[in-house]
Amino acid sequence: MLSEANKVNVDCYGIADGCDINIEISRARFDNLCAEVFQRCMDPIDRVLEDSKITKDKIQEIVLVGGSSRIPKVQQMLSDYFDGKSLNKMINPDVAVAYGAAIQAAIFSGQ
Repeated sequence: MLSEANKVNVDCYGIADGCDINIEISRARFDNLCAEVFQRCMDPIDRVLEDSKITKDKIQEIVLVGGSSRIPKVQQMLSDYFDGKSLNKMINPDVAVAYGAAIQAAIFSGQ
């Protein structure tokens, strides 16, 4: 919900011992709470570029897939990392993950 709005209400009913929780959280607060996790997500990009011996200026297109690619802060970090390059958001991130899983299943099953 925070991918689309700056603030949202989160309602959790019966979360623990019948207690209900209702809180408002802002995108900025969410980004702050998740900053360490977001930063760790960038480490594999460094490793892939290093292992492939490709510099980031040679990357022609950044295609976003997976649910986390909807998070505005993640998008900003990726664009910043690649020096302001535009991100390709044309592929449905959930469908891309499903296709990838299907391909992996076929590989593992020997087809």
